[in-house]
Amino acid sequence: MNTTPFRRWTGTAAATAAAALALAACSGGGNTDGNVEITFLTSAGDLSIATGEALIEAFEAENPGIVVNLDTKPDGTDGDNLVKTRLSTGEMADVFMYNSGSLFQALNPEQNLVEMSDFAFADSLTDDFASVVSTENGLYGGAYGASLAGGIAYNGAIYDELGLEVPESWDDFMANNEEIAAAGYDPIIQTYGDTWTAQLFVLADFANVNAADPEWAQGYTAHEKFYAEQPALAGFVHHQEAYEAGYFNENYPSATYEDGARMLAEGTGVHYPILTGVMDTIRANHPDAVGDIRFMALPADDPANTSATIWQPSGVYIPQTTEGEEREAAQAFVEFVNSTEACEIFTAQGAPTGPYVNGCELPGDVDPLVADVQAYFDSGRTAPALEFLSPIKGPNLSQITVEVGSGIRGAEEAAANYDRDVENQAQQLGLEGW
Repeated sequence: MNTTPFRRWTGTAAATAAAALALAACSGGGNTDGNVEITFLTSAGDLSIATGEALIEAFEAENPGIVVNLDTKPDGTDGDNLVKTRLSTGEMADVFMYNSGSLFQALNPEQNLVEMSDFAFADSLTDDFASVVSTENGLYGGAYGASLAGGIAYNGAIYDELGLEVPESWDDFMANNEEIAAAGYDPIIQTYGDTWTAQLFVLADFANVNAADPEWAQGYTAHEKFYAEQPALAGFVHHQEAYEAGYFNENYPSATYEDGARMLAEGTGVHYPILTGVMDTIRANHPDAVGDIRFMALPADDPANTSATIWQPSGVYIPQTTEGEEREAAQAFVEFVNSTEACEIFTAQGAPTGPYVNGCELPGDVDPLVADVQAYFDSGRTAPALEFLSPIKGPNLSQITVEVGSGIRGAEEAAANYDRDVENQAQQLGLEGW
């Protein structure tokens, strides 16, 4: 799916609504101390808490009639269960942060969440993000923070040294790898000591699959499309081709994610198929290399399909059980979270590893890698990662892709194994066609 052009939202509508709320709150409205009091639920990690506190502090400073209390939930399955339980029992916080995409769909949003298509920020959301917080009947979430891209982080200094251009096709990418190897560098970094990193040849290829077949995710969920068939087979095939060409670092079976970040930063390895969150590690451990690290989409066989796969940010939602003055206050808070002032707070809490999806512009001093991702947004060459469009993801993809990247199993067999790997999960979800 393409994205709409970025537009800066000034937040005037939110300020007006907030002023009206402040006046209403001063009349008491049945609340103690003349304040409207709401609760915001976020994740329990240190950064999540710090970000939530900073947002609340800034919001309350602009809205003296509203008090926002911070609550936290665990990550992972425990957090998923907590959210579903609180929604089903009517005990959900007035505003809550949660996944977008397939996990959002599992919340039965039309029954449980407040529809937001009339909120001031709605028209500023990218098409990609809006699609993962919407149903056929409306928009049910705002954005919470910036996006994350999956593709290839590469060392731009080595590219400049060798006079290489960013490849648009897989053949051009492999030709670059040949020149890099001839110059004495490891062309492709692999880090199977952290097995999850082996998945990127497949997961980051999804935007290319989507470009070739925009209905693929829907067909996959309906058990009509398969990884053992093109265009999705390409990710496995490319992984096998890269291994067979001998382009991986020698220690790839045991190297860790941090090893990969170090090799990329030092320039001993040039291409690292990974998420752009790798910049957090490079910024912390190799700050002098930040300006050298760039981003490219994983190249497709057909250059017309080469697109960046985007891990969308979480959404921020209001449950139907929030009513009256509390719902108005919750709306004002969600509006604020999607304002330019809030984007500045997100940026101050942690440098973004991808563009914002709600009209906010990136700061002028953003890392070159993030500016590269923005260019894909600007050209409309993006799609959400498959996990945002389909609830199906098999538990053994990491192990299966390690086998492909180690020469243990060929691409066709591995892809067929993965198609079987997802069957149990799809059946447990009760999906039609499985």
